[in-house]
Amino acid sequence: MEELALNPLRRHRNKRQRSLLIEDDWDDVPLISDDDADDQTSSKNARLRKQRNQKRSKRIFNWFCCGGWKTSCLDLLTLIWRLIKKKREPESRTVKIGQPEGGKKYPLNITRNQKYSIFTFLPQVLFEQFKFFLNFYFLVIAITQFFPQLRIGALYTYWAPLGFVLMVTLSREAYDDIKRYLRDREANGKKYTKLVSNDVVPVCCSDIGVSDVIVIQKDQKVPADMILLRTTEKNGSCFVRTDQLDGETDWKLRVAVPSCQQQLQCDEDLFKINGSAWVEKPHKDIYSFTGKFSCTLPNKETKEEPLGIDNALWANTVIASGTAVGLVVYTGAETRSVLNTSIPQSKIGLVDREINTLTKILFAGTLLLSLILTAIKGFSGDWYTTLPRFILLFSYIIPISLRVNLDMGKLVYTWMIMRDKAIPDTIVRNSTIPEELGRVEYLMTDKTGTLTQNEMVFKKLCLGQQLYSDDSMDELRKFLLQLYPPDASSPQYVKDGPVKLALQERIHNSVLALAVCHNVTPVLDKEELPLLSNDIEDDGDETVLFSRATTQLPFRYQASSPDEVALVKWTDSVGVTLVHRELDSMQIRLPNGCIISYSILQMFPFKSETKRMGIILQDDGSKEIIFFMKGADTVMADIVRHSDWLEEEVCHAFHTVPGNVLLVLLKVVIT
Repeated sequence: MEELALNPLRRHRNKRQRSLLIEDDWDDVPLISDDDADDQTSSKNARLRKQRNQKRSKRIFNWFCCGGWKTSCLDLLTLIWRLIKKKREPESRTVKIGQPEGGKKYPLNITRNQKYSIFTFLPQVLFEQFKFFLNFYFLVIAITQFFPQLRIGALYTYWAPLGFVLMVTLSREAYDDIKRYLRDREANGKKYTKLVSNDVVPVCCSDIGVSDVIVIQKDQKVPADMILLRTTEKNGSCFVRTDQLDGETDWKLRVAVPSCQQQLQCDEDLFKINGSAWVEKPHKDIYSFTGKFSCTLPNKETKEEPLGIDNALWANTVIASGTAVGLVVYTGAETRSVLNTSIPQSKIGLVDREINTLTKILFAGTLLLSLILTAIKGFSGDWYTTLPRFILLFSYIIPISLRVNLDMGKLVYTWMIMRDKAIPDTIVRNSTIPEELGRVEYLMTDKTGTLTQNEMVFKKLCLGQQLYSDDSMDELRKFLLQLYPPDASSPQYVKDGPVKLALQERIHNSVLALAVCHNVTPVLDKEELPLLSNDIEDDGDETVLFSRATTQLPFRYQASSPDEVALVKWTDSVGVTLVHRELDSMQIRLPNGCIISYSILQMFPFKSETKRMGIILQDDGSKEIIFFMKGADTVMADIVRHSDWLEEEVCHAFHTVPGNVLLVLLKVVIT
């Protein structure tokens, strides 16, 4: 009897355990309960299954409403696109002269600045137009007229102005893109001279490839990123203009590979030395380049030379002097100019943005007024039709003619700018925002020549308490003539003269430092040569270097900075003239006509970080080694010997006048 009394308790305890098991892990419960389960357990299982289905449906709804499907679709499309078109990662390469590397494909050397293609033109332009509230508002208003319940006028009264605005916009965008296409076709079709073994052939810019050897004439644009192998200048240097690359009008000095310039007799010998260049992978930095050039010279000597930024010619730069021969290493999308070019975007003027904002405000007011009138009439019956009809009736508050007048005004403004006689040869590259020119109030620029002529003039020379300006330059010139008597290659100081000995030394050292501490090259165009030009060696180029420094013809100076040109021009005006310059030597003509020669032992070019430059020279006559340095006063004040006049007199004389640039000179005799 006791066992029979305990059995019901055991049965109820088993039921409670099974119930707890179901609540803890209801996924493991079978859909069909055991024969001994009662109706209560079955109903609980059904309720749990219902909750599970509701949670699943909620997750799906949230995934769809929160944009999860967009992310999944984009991930799928991205994966498919990567499988279809695998993007080749840039890498370093070895380029052999005249020998294309088989098995590797490099980008085509084409220029493409178009915004649209045949397939993307219409959808992209329409998207750019209707993403703004003003145009989208007019589109919705025009679409509502297709519904009889909302029609308040003829269809053409809404669609005709909107269609006219779209036609004007499409025509303008098509015209601008066609002009870009024509400019690209002109650039891609430019002819260059390509060197092949024992011959030269013409080649289009778009057909130039990696490992080609291209000859670039003076004032011709560089078609691709190249290594400068040879030039027509004897010292192996040439100047390039980089204003189309970095916006600076200063000429940059480039140097040919020494083994190709000095060891070879002609350009055709480049194909006989088994030359190759290892270059780093393409990147955006236009001020750095690393590489190595290897070749086997005619005397069977194997030579390896480092390559730097001084040996590189970037695409879209222009050869300013001589003729250059270069080896193409990067083309098309891998060039520095293309890597620093962003994808063209549709530009929106400030006027359009302001009108778009005002349209939103007016629409909000229209909607509020429509709601008030609908509420007065009462929200009964077909009020949902009455509300949009009120909005349509008040839509004339935002006139579509405003959009028409804006587009027509831009076209007229563009036409007037291009035909303005006060600014001849002006080309409007983009007719979307010409009105932005009228908003310019302040123009800020530096002296790099982006928006200025970038011409510097020497104004003053301060030597302790003595200051030479424009009024006293004749006095300085006469003193230098007395300092160098006939046939004297060194200054003859006068101890008992009117000028103190210390000041005489300062004047001589200062003028000499300005005449030699630079990176200027004197040249003369053929048009300036007289008929009797026996003193000048003609190398067949339009620009020739002076090989005999005794000539008295006027020089034209080339340098990477207008500051240096201004300094050398001033020393020429006082009688100390730079007459010849090579990579390792220079010659100076003194006021008495004597020529002194210097060997360049080391150059320390100017850098924006150090704000100074220096040069180590050796006088070929006296064998004296001299170190000259010049730099900004803020930097040189900590280097030169402390003096009160540098901080007081000089700063007061120069810094009180805006626009002046102060340089401090230093001379050290190395023993």
